[in-house]
Amino acid sequence: MKKLFLIVGISSIVLSACGVQNDTRNQSNTEDKSSTEKEKHQNNENNHDNEKRSQHDITKKDGITYVDGHVFANKKVDLPSDYAPGENSTARKQLNSLIQDARNKGLDLVFRSGYRSYDEQDQLYKDYVARDGEEAANQYSAKPGQSEHQTGLSFDVGSDTTTDDFRTSFGKTDEGMWIKEHAHEYGFIVRYPKGKEKITGYQYEPWHLRYVGKDLANTIYKQNTTLEEYFNYGK
Repeated sequence: MKKLFLIVGISSIVLSACGVQNDTRNQSNTEDKSSTEKEKHQNNENNHDNEKRSQHDITKKDGITYVDGHVFANKKVDLPSDYAPGENSTARKQLNSLIQDARNKGLDLVFRSGYRSYDEQDQLYKDYVARDGEEAANQYSAKPGQSEHQTGLSFDVGSDTTTDDFRTSFGKTDEGMWIKEHAHEYGFIVRYPKGKEKITGYQYEPWHLRYVGKDLANTIYKQNTTLEEYFNYGK
């Protein structure tokens, strides 16, 4: 009886060991399949991104990046320090029309700032860093070479009361709400919209307008997107 018990005990141990080996093998196979699926998914995503990117013409000339002919600048795509186009006359003309139409409707919309050179942005950024610290300044101010104001295509607007100027609360004013709903009709987009902070790299700025032309502005408005997302670039 003792011998029989010993044999049975040994058989149980052997069977248990086989079971562990089989489980390990199955787990390994599962992990391999999972890894393969992840690689396929990543490859599909990469291919999709490449396809989207290939739909846009990205060129660089004299250090300036253009996407579908539009000057592009953000925290990852710099402008050269000697790039100084001045204020774009077409963009300013459309801004004047926008402001005038808003005022005809009884709104107190006014121009606040426009073109800034590389050196002007450099000094402004340094002032903000000295006042609020670099981490805070980076949320609302561009480093030199990364500001859209240097393109001559961006403008800041405000109101006669000035209470909400350069504050997120401007978006809740009559002027801010009108801008959000009608800027695209004049070829402008709200460059740093609410909820897109992680994509644009800046806080919500309902006062900052970027001229891109009526066609693109209408598209971006309807899609509720950003230049980074639309161009699939600079994210």
